[in-house]
Amino acid sequence: MDYTLFRELADSWGLVYLFVLFVGAILFTFRPGSKKIAEEVSRIPFSEDE
Repeated sequence: MDYTLFRELADSWGLVYLFVLFVGAILFTFRPGSKKIAEEVSRIPFSEDE
């Protein structure tokens, strides 16, 4: 295996992998029920834990 083969794999399958990862992150963010969790997490900096 040499540099050109690795470069071809990175150009083709690397792009597919990153696109699938991106779509998965979007679907995970907008899944049903995630709004409640996101609201709870957004209030963490304002909680008073002393």
